[in-house]
Amino acid sequence: MNQDDLTIAPANPPKRNLSQGMRSLVVLGVLGSASALAGLVMAGRPDASLVQTADAAVPLPLAARLVSAVDVADAPRHLVKAEGKLERNETLTGLVSRLGAPVGEANAALQAVYSKDLIDHRRLRPGLEAETFVEDGRLTALAIKADADRSLLVTRTLEGGWQATQLNAKLTPSYKRVAAEIDGSIYNAALKLGAGDQQVVDFASAFAYDIDFQREIHPGDRFEIFFETFVDERGNPVRHGEVLYAALDGKALKRGFYRFAPSDDGLPDYFDEKGESATKFLMKTPINGARISSNFGTRRHPISGYTRLHKGTDFAAPTGTPIYAAGSGTVQRASWNGGYGNFIKLKHARGYETAYAHLSRYASGLKPGMKVRQGDVIGYVGSTGASTGPHLHYEVYVDGKPVNAMSLKLPTGRKLSEEPAMLAEFKQFKENIDALRLGGTGPMAQLVHQELPASP
Repeated sequence: MNQDDLTIAPANPPKRNLSQGMRSLVVLGVLGSASALAGLVMAGRPDASLVQTADAAVPLPLAARLVSAVDVADAPRHLVKAEGKLERNETLTGLVSRLGAPVGEANAALQAVYSKDLIDHRRLRPGLEAETFVEDGRLTALAIKADADRSLLVTRTLEGGWQATQLNAKLTPSYKRVAAEIDGSIYNAALKLGAGDQQVVDFASAFAYDIDFQREIHPGDRFEIFFETFVDERGNPVRHGEVLYAALDGKALKRGFYRFAPSDDGLPDYFDEKGESATKFLMKTPINGARISSNFGTRRHPISGYTRLHKGTDFAAPTGTPIYAAGSGTVQRASWNGGYGNFIKLKHARGYETAYAHLSRYASGLKPGMKVRQGDVIGYVGSTGASTGPHLHYEVYVDGKPVNAMSLKLPTGRKLSEEPAMLAEFKQFKENIDALRLGGTGPMAQLVHQELPASP
């Protein structure tokens, strides 16, 4: 943690005393540029907001003072800046007080942030950055980097209270395409080329109904991810956005999907080049990043020793890995079930049911009779009941009979080919995306191509 002691000593005797409000403005002059100061003066007005450039918002450095010491009579005598990052299991109040602010003043300043819902204190992540400005042991201002493109500044009002102001970076949308031959994992190759975790997750979600990434991906298969990215005024990437196109060219599957939101319902989904949704009635694997440790079929049970039908598929994964509802439906059961341990059973339409066993715990609020949507987190991997290690035991029933989820032919989702107006919309969207990803043309195309060569 770095601290700078700034001592301001006027060369001449003061000509007049300034109000508390003017003293605050001096501190604000220390915080940023002239444009930032102008916005912060406006922050004294109720519900005022400020949209600033990335330079002003990310980060918020100490800058040259806007009012000289000679012009200021009652200037701060001892101003200390401290900066730090939120640690695991630390509260935001704890961080601000650790940086030198009195606990009571830290709470009061942060309340100005919480009252405007500018940040959710229940979802703070370790690494969040903050800066405090303390004058003679008294908190004067607080800066929080809430997101990559959004900062918060909390300052004292003329009345002595606190005012929170949001500073948004001015971002320009751009696009990026990454493609590679798979030699190891899609995840490692995609991240090496500049994609983020979320883009890989979105890619996997698009293909979750069609392929088993553990068994059906082979060396030499190729993938492509085309996604949004946002840059600041200097052209520096600030954050990534939605995956607009995902493709897989391999031995088991050759298919590409476009993320498209039909105008009639506005619900985005992934559609192939024919306008058929990637979404199936049920997900093939209701868990990410797991390997199949035991298949459906007759086997010798590892604990009881009896040979009998293994009614589901086992996915080995670390304890706490999220488990998703394979399809939309109603919770029939969420309770202990003998050798199944913590157990969930969902009822879906068309006579389908799914079951999930050996969970470490259930999702908050999950109970029988509750409606869930496909992809909702319903529980977490564990090793409860008759289990030799952490894994998900997943079962699918059709009209009361257990079936192999890995080979089940499932009903498809929406088909735009049956809706001429929506199909025309999709074709135009597809044409625009193809032009961007293949040629980089279009009014907003600032396309970056990164591709790993095929192996010799």
